[in-house]
Amino acid sequence: MTSKKIAGKILVVDDEANARQTLSMLLEESNYEVRQASDGLKALGILKGVWKPDIVLTDLRMPLMDGFELLSNIKELPESAEIACVVMTAFASIESAVEVMKHGADDYLTKPLNFDAVELVLKRVMERVNMRKEIKVLRDEVEGGARQKKKMIGSSLVMRDLYKLIDQVAPARATVLINGESGTGKELVARRLHESSNRAEKPFIALHCGALPESLLESELFGHEKGSFTGAQGTRKGRFEQADGGTLFLDEIGDISHSIQLKLLRVLQERCFERVGGNKTINVDVRIVTATHHDLRELVNEGKFREDLYYRLNVIRIETPPLRARKDDIPLLAQHLVARQAKENGKVINEIHPEALSILQHYHWPGNVRELENVLERAVVLATQGQILAKHLPRELTTAAPSVEHLTVAGELNVPGATLEQIEKVAILKTYEYCQGNSFETSQLLGISQRKVQYRLKQYREQGDIA
Repeated sequence: MTSKKIAGKILVVDDEANARQTLSMLLEESNYEVRQASDGLKALGILKGVWKPDIVLTDLRMPLMDGFELLSNIKELPESAEIACVVMTAFASIESAVEVMKHGADDYLTKPLNFDAVELVLKRVMERVNMRKEIKVLRDEVEGGARQKKKMIGSSLVMRDLYKLIDQVAPARATVLINGESGTGKELVARRLHESSNRAEKPFIALHCGALPESLLESELFGHEKGSFTGAQGTRKGRFEQADGGTLFLDEIGDISHSIQLKLLRVLQERCFERVGGNKTINVDVRIVTATHHDLRELVNEGKFREDLYYRLNVIRIETPPLRARKDDIPLLAQHLVARQAKENGKVINEIHPEALSILQHYHWPGNVRELENVLERAVVLATQGQILAKHLPRELTTAAPSVEHLTVAGELNVPGATLEQIEKVAILKTYEYCQGNSFETSQLLGISQRKVQYRLKQYREQGDIA
């Protein structure tokens, strides 16, 4: 059986041995790497060593050094920004919670502990820890120079699939057609294809075909000889010659005229051309990558695009996903864009408020990443306290109702509309039924410990949900 990915590293600090060991065992079953300390002094000793936790989960009342003092000492460590703190306290009151947060805790839990609550809090805090790490990497990259503007950002499933396809396609010489809505980063895909290929040391040349009239586009593509037309005062190399040995990216290929289509087809077939006004045949070794937001097959059917050229361009097809299909990427993408815009505007923006981030994630983004970038540039300009707030976002975002579909889980409850506990119950019971009553197989399919499955099944039997 393959080992599971570690959910995170946690240091449990509690002077009650039984409570500490039980909690540590449960955390290990949830795939956390755990170490223990019986007081704050021992915890500091561990923190100053080689092993570094993601989260310190500490009791508040302890001998020698209590939780408050431990928090203060952690904040003085050089790597304190990378360590989150969660405090456990039996004194469940608003006052103690506020005091804990003032001392730098990321969250708190009340005793006696409910392990479901522990898991939820730790998962939430781990998300913050991972976000901090990613933001640090992005800030370092932003400070590294303008080249990072051309970096693809995102780790959602659709983006991981996209990266995998790009890496598979990159070594080939075959032409690539990138299809996707405006603002989805088609040029970024083309650049990654180039940089992952054996042509990476050669030029990457880009041309937006839809922005140029036919006469100028022909000259831009193939170059021209001196005196070939009014204003041609000298010989000029076109984009094909400039890209020799490398990659030529032609954006909005669906907008080119039939005349240019025919000339482009010849280059793809014969790998040669003549400059405008010239008769010398020029041979080039160029990989062609094209992009469009149009449906080229539909343009072919309408007689607006040559079918033979379409097949030459569409050897390998890559679809760029719209932003609404990868909303899990919005927090990281937004942080990256804010860091870049803040640097360009000479401002210090440390974070995006959770309310503002929620608004960004619920918006449908018809303009995709380009629209998100424009929105965040505006927000950076308006921000005054080092934080992007909801009020810094345009009205159309803040007033847009979340587009949420009501999904049915196993035909028994609606999401949204069900509690996490209800969803978990359906997931466990349906999986247990599918596994024909085998709790081990159920735990493997759900990615949780067999002990937790058995504990939940015992609860469900007591509630009369299963026999």
